[in-house]
Amino acid sequence: MTTEKTVIEETGEIRPTNFIRQIIDEDLASGKHNNVYTRFPPEPNGYLHIGHAKSICLNFGIAQDYQGKCNLRFDDTNPTKEDVEYVDSIKQDVEWLGFHWEGEPRYASDYFDQLYGYAIELIEKGLAYVDELSAEQMREYRGTLTEAGKNSPHRDRPIEENLALFEKMKNGEVPEGKMSLRAKINMSSPFMVMRDPVIYRVKFASHHQTGDKWCIYPMYDFTHCISDAIERITHSLCTLEFQDNRRLYDWVLEHISIARPLPHQYEFSRLNLEGTLTSKRKLLKLVEEKVVDGWDDPRMPTISGLRRRGYTPASLREFCRRIGVTKQDNVVEFSALESCIRDDLNTNAPRAMAVINPLKIVIENLKNPEILTAPNHPNREELGTRQLAFTQALYIDQADFREEANKQYKRLVLGKEVRLRNAYVIKAERVEKDADGNVTCVYCSYDPDTLGKNPADGRKVKGVIHWVSATENYPAEFRQYGRLFDMPNPGAEEDIIAAISPNSLVVKQGFVEKSLVNAQAEQAYQFEREGYYCADNKHSRADQLVFNLTVSLKEGF
Repeated sequence: MTTEKTVIEETGEIRPTNFIRQIIDEDLASGKHNNVYTRFPPEPNGYLHIGHAKSICLNFGIAQDYQGKCNLRFDDTNPTKEDVEYVDSIKQDVEWLGFHWEGEPRYASDYFDQLYGYAIELIEKGLAYVDELSAEQMREYRGTLTEAGKNSPHRDRPIEENLALFEKMKNGEVPEGKMSLRAKINMSSPFMVMRDPVIYRVKFASHHQTGDKWCIYPMYDFTHCISDAIERITHSLCTLEFQDNRRLYDWVLEHISIARPLPHQYEFSRLNLEGTLTSKRKLLKLVEEKVVDGWDDPRMPTISGLRRRGYTPASLREFCRRIGVTKQDNVVEFSALESCIRDDLNTNAPRAMAVINPLKIVIENLKNPEILTAPNHPNREELGTRQLAFTQALYIDQADFREEANKQYKRLVLGKEVRLRNAYVIKAERVEKDADGNVTCVYCSYDPDTLGKNPADGRKVKGVIHWVSATENYPAEFRQYGRLFDMPNPGAEEDIIAAISPNSLVVKQGFVEKSLVNAQAEQAYQFEREGYYCADNKHSRADQLVFNLTVSLKEGF
């Protein structure tokens, strides 16, 4: 966790600092830039995950703090894996996190005509050529980390021939995989990315933005830097795996006639969260094989999954703030994420009562039902109050009753007293059992003079348990989500489906206060003594509510 902070003198605001912000401060102070312009460039081939949240908060957060701008730009150069569904979900996730992009969303495909023109320019300069090596041959020619590559036999084609072949590629006269356009750089470079990388390939696929206009599509490394330059991005932020690619980023921009000054790429460490899978390819496999309930399954590390589980935008922003921005790869403990949502919900979530493993009790000396008033939050009067039906028959949790117990057990014991939350002190008098000896009902008495106060005779009642009326309630399903994987690095597993924890979802049936009948989707509650839950309208029915476990009340529970 980072603890670096800087104070903005004009406002006294405390703002986290990091090496990227220090670079920006220097650039603004020196006059290299007089504004800050960033971008968030996701590929629309899946739903965004927790790692993307870090990039979103960094790019949009920097733009906000420096009164700059941030574009949302879709890196849509591979139409075979992209879909409008992913485009829409990404927009929704960014807005849900509390950020707004500059103008309309951009697409790399907006620049396909310009990109094609710059490719022609490289060919005319003798810096790009059409190659006919197959993918397998290209790998052989590429060399290794310790051995230089060797030139393709097509590397020295005449410029006119390259232009003619590239035109044929563009016109759909070349089969997929038969030809590609490569940058002519250095096959002996110690950096593999500089060994004549492919910058265009043939793909006969309809594009979600451009339709069937194109059958050649640019590669990411060629597209990304030019898109940044077209949009006048000042600080292009990406994760460390693109560190070597910066050499190609700079090479492309330096060799085309695009407006200066040129953008610069800066790399930061990606978010590695303990026990979390972030490979979109593997997450897609879980979705396609219906191992999970879609991209928004509450066990998924996607932003939409976390949202449906009950995580709030503020908790994810706070998490990203706490982990900070560095150039050093590390693994963040999952408990750090849970701590952020727990802190948020402890302050903001209204309280309610739910019984997940119900045991019936009957208060024999209660003749008439009562309506009790309870606060929605113990420390926030502005959240108001709610009404509780206190009836003769109630439900308590099975774990809150024992026929016999030692002094450490602070709940209901046969012949002893306990307080019901927001209600009276009760005493267990006798039990009823089934044929197997299991307690099915506890008959109790209550002290009518103990509402909101201790017994008048001074006797001590130490325990407090939660309850729900057995007649004035609403049936509910409780989806107790755990972690999808038990191991610290699930991405290393060969069979990702076999690695899923059998306890990642436990479903229980119980009851909630009747006041929750109109609970809205994603509304969070602290179910007292049970945990933080949120309403899930995706599975709720007319006769049953559904609540998802967001996080336990305390770490380790």
